[in-house]
Amino acid sequence: MRWNLRLTAAHRGIWKASELQATLAEHGLVISAGKMSGLWSGHPASLKLDDLDVLCAVLDCGVEELLIPEPGKVSRSAPECESPAATGTGVTVTPKRRDGRSLPPV
Repeated sequence: MRWNLRLTAAHRGIWKASELQATLAEHGLVISAGKMSGLWSGHPASLKLDDLDVLCAVLDCGVEELLIPEPGKVSRSAPECESPAATGTGVTVTPKRRDGRSLPPV
């Protein structure tokens, strides 16, 4: 996913992170300068869904404008490993807890 906050904000006439930060505060979302910097720079460490709702309301946009999918960046998964039972080796693996206690019966 690509974070697209700056361009979305620019389309709404918001050119500075401090402008957006003040507007968000007016709507009840107080963001620290560090977190605002991360959101504005395009590399947020994390974002709560409630915060995303406020961002969308303030910018009058949908999530699809803020989060741009990039399916080309996703690597293909490795082929599934065959289980010993499927290969015919007859090996049975019994899971055990780390503390030495037995698992409940199946």
